[in-house]
Amino acid sequence: MTIKLLVADDSALMRRQLKDVFEQAGGFEVRTVRNGVEVLAELERFDPDVITLDINMPEMDGITCLSHIMVQRPKPVVMVSSLTAEGAEATLQSLSLGAVDFVRKPDGTISLSIDRICRELCAKVRGAAGARVRRTTGLRMRLESERGRIAARPSGRTFASGLDTGQPGMVLIGVSTGGPSTLEEILPRLPAGFPWPVLVAQHMPGGFTGVFARRLNELSELRVIEAAQQTPIEPGNVYIAKGDADLLVLRRGTGFVAAPVPPSADHLWHPSVTRLVRSAMAAMPPERLIGVQLTGMGDDGAEAMTELHHGGGRTIAQDAASCIVFGMPAELIRRGGASVVVRSDRITDQLVGWLLPPTRIRQGDLHAARSR
Repeated sequence: MTIKLLVADDSALMRRQLKDVFEQAGGFEVRTVRNGVEVLAELERFDPDVITLDINMPEMDGITCLSHIMVQRPKPVVMVSSLTAEGAEATLQSLSLGAVDFVRKPDGTISLSIDRICRELCAKVRGAAGARVRRTTGLRMRLESERGRIAARPSGRTFASGLDTGQPGMVLIGVSTGGPSTLEEILPRLPAGFPWPVLVAQHMPGGFTGVFARRLNELSELRVIEAAQQTPIEPGNVYIAKGDADLLVLRRGTGFVAAPVPPSADHLWHPSVTRLVRSAMAAMPPERLIGVQLTGMGDDGAEAMTELHHGGGRTIAQDAASCIVFGMPAELIRRGGASVVVRSDRITDQLVGWLLPPTRIRQGDLHAARSR
């Protein structure tokens, strides 16, 4: 199947080189444009399967263009981002608005550095061609609406728990393509009284995870930090694995630390979900762990979470309908490693149901909201 690809970049040299990359890879019909205005004009004429958007373009930038696309005619979009802090902020904003994925724009001499991203770029565009996209209405509006919905629930709601939350435990989340917007749907809904720490391995390059952690912290009841150095693991905190590294759980005396380590050559994706889960199982009994496998390409973490499940731990697989890319959760389900299969907007309820007693929920912990 030929993928119709629309490439938007204000640099004539970059447009030409990206066009060459995709045409040489094969399987692409490529058209190029200079800015967001031209992208919107081509939506009807060319009807692309995937769009790559540079963030900084004249007349209409990538963020503004993406907003129009996701409202008027949703398409899978891969952003091309600079490595600056401003570029990271804009990239994460674009993912919240509905972009499927992003790649880092080559720095320095384009002709020398474009080869470094060719494989990644082609893989992400191919993956995006099969991604599910939907119209977006803005993250903060969705969260405020959801908080109001939760607050209106009957107070007598009960859950089947069976976990002694007086003992230490951890929630381990693995996620890749489509992860930022999915995590922004899940983590801000965890209540302030959530008893276990949460560790997240989101496939993301360095320079972006720190910005992402700060963004999540602004939206969440729990404290969200990037695990950029060895950090004590404490209840009520969310630890985002540092990009271009792997995150391990290590026992230190009577407690545990989140330790970033150099990425392992034995694993394809980083931060590695597999290494995170297996290190946690080495540090504490599987029955004290919950694994959550979210949207993403590939199978990172599927085998390790299956081992966790068979060892007595609990696991959640995001369902196909709510995944941007139904890869990693599908692999967990195929291996028989999922305790439950849940759509993304019900994952928080599942975690709360396992870890907070019904009396705590009736007291209002589920919908405690911190004013930002």
